[in-house]
Amino acid sequence: MGEFTMPSLGADMDEGTLVEWLVEPGAPIRRGDPVAVVETAKSTIEVECFESGTMGRPLVEPGTTVPVGTPLALIETAAGTRGKAGRARKPRKEPQGPPAPERTRPAEPAEPVRTREPVASEAPGHGHVEAGPLIRHLAEKGGVDLAALRGSGPGGRVTRADIERAAAAAPTARTPTARAPRARVTPLARRRAAELGVDLSSVAGTGKDAAIRAEDVSRAASGHAGAPSPPPRTTAAVRASRPSEDQAPAMRRAIARLMSRANRDVPHYYLSTTVDMAVPMDWLHDRNRRSPMSERLLPAALLLKAAALAAHEVPELNGFWTDDRFTAGEGVHLGVAVSLRGGGLIAPVLRGADTLEVPALMSALKDLVSRARTGRLRGSEVSGATLTVTNLGDQGVETVFGVVHPPQVALVGFGRVVDRPWAVDGLLGVRPVVTVTLSADHRATDGAVGARYLTAVDRLLQNPEKL
Repeated sequence: MGEFTMPSLGADMDEGTLVEWLVEPGAPIRRGDPVAVVETAKSTIEVECFESGTMGRPLVEPGTTVPVGTPLALIETAAGTRGKAGRARKPRKEPQGPPAPERTRPAEPAEPVRTREPVASEAPGHGHVEAGPLIRHLAEKGGVDLAALRGSGPGGRVTRADIERAAAAAPTARTPTARAPRARVTPLARRRAAELGVDLSSVAGTGKDAAIRAEDVSRAASGHAGAPSPPPRTTAAVRASRPSEDQAPAMRRAIARLMSRANRDVPHYYLSTTVDMAVPMDWLHDRNRRSPMSERLLPAALLLKAAALAAHEVPELNGFWTDDRFTAGEGVHLGVAVSLRGGGLIAPVLRGADTLEVPALMSALKDLVSRARTGRLRGSEVSGATLTVTNLGDQGVETVFGVVHPPQVALVGFGRVVDRPWAVDGLLGVRPVVTVTLSADHRATDGAVGARYLTAVDRLLQNPEKL
C-alpha cells in the first residue's frame, strides 16, 4: 500500500489545495497518470502518480488545503508494497526531478497486477481463469473477450501479455453491436453534474482521453438556458472555475517572497550583448514562405533553441546551487516565463530543449503557453527547470534583466528584435538586432563563464540551419 501525497511544485510552495480527484477509488492507474488537480499560489495543476496500481481510499476531500507531504489518498501498488506516490521534494533539496521510489521487496514473477479480491470467470473448455481490475480494463479497452482466453500466468491467470496478443491477433474483433466505451467522468464532475442537472452524455470532455472534468460540466451548464439554479459552490469549485481572478493576490505574494529571497541570498551579476539577427531572420522568412501557416516559426523558437544549445556547451550555468555547491543538471530543461491573463507569471518546463528540432520546440512552446494560461499544466511541467528564459520582445521591451530563480544559477533574457544602425565590414547599414542578457549567481560562476555563454548564443544564431 502506497500513499499519494501533496507534492512540492516549486521552491516557494509550502501548501496546496486539492481541487478535484480525476480518478475514482478502485480505478487502475499507471505511473505518470494524472490523478488529481491541485491549486498552488501560482496555478492550478494536474498532478501525476509516481506508482502503478489501483486507486485506493481518498484521505482528503476536494476544497481542503494541506501542507506539502500530506497523504491525500492510498494507492494499492502492484507488488503490495508501501511507497510514496505523487510526492516531490523541494527543488532546493532534490532538483533533478521526482525522488526515486523507496526500496521495496522484489516483485512477484507473475506479470498481472494482483488484487486482494481477484475476479474469477469460467472459460468454456479452458478451466478456471482469473483476472484483476487492470486486466479487465485492458480487455474491455482492446475489445478482447476474457472468457475465450487461456491464461498463461500461474494457475491460469490472464496476463497483460495475453490481452495484448489477443488484441493484436484480432484487430477487427469489435463488432457494431459491441458496447460503446463509456466516457470517463471524474468524481467531482459527476457530483457537479448532479447539482447542476447536466446530462453527462451531452458533455464533451477536455481531460486526458476525453475525460469529463468539473470545469467541462460547469461550461455545459452555463449554456443550458433552462438549467436549474445551482446551489452555492464550494471554495474549491469557485477557484477551479476562476483561477486567474482568485489566485492573483496569492500569486503576487508568492512571487514577492521568492524574488525577495533570491535578491537577498543570491549574489547576482549581470551581462548583456547585442546580436545581429539579419542571418537568422532571413533564414526564418525564407522557411516560413515555404511552409503552411500552421508550421511557421516565430523568432522565439530560434532564440530558445540557441539558449538551450549554449547551456549544453556551458554546463556551469545549467544546474542548481544546493548545499553550498553547484550540481549540473541532467539535460537542458528550460523554464519559460509565461505571463498569465489575470496577472502574474509561471515558468513551465521545456524538457530536453537542446535535443528538440526547432519545429518541435515551437510546437511544444505553443502547447505549454496555452495550457499554462488555462490551468492545464501537470506537476512534472512546473518543476525541474535547469535554466529559465524570459522573452519580453512581444511586449515591446528591448532589454530585460531578470532575477535568478533559485535553486537555478542563471536566467537568460531576450528583448524585441529591432532595426538599428549596424556596421558590417566597415560599412554602416540598418540591421535587425536583439539584446540578450544574462543574470547569474556569483557563487557558481564568474563573468568570464557568463561571457562565454553569451558568445555561444551569438555564434549559434548566426547558423540557424544548424539549430
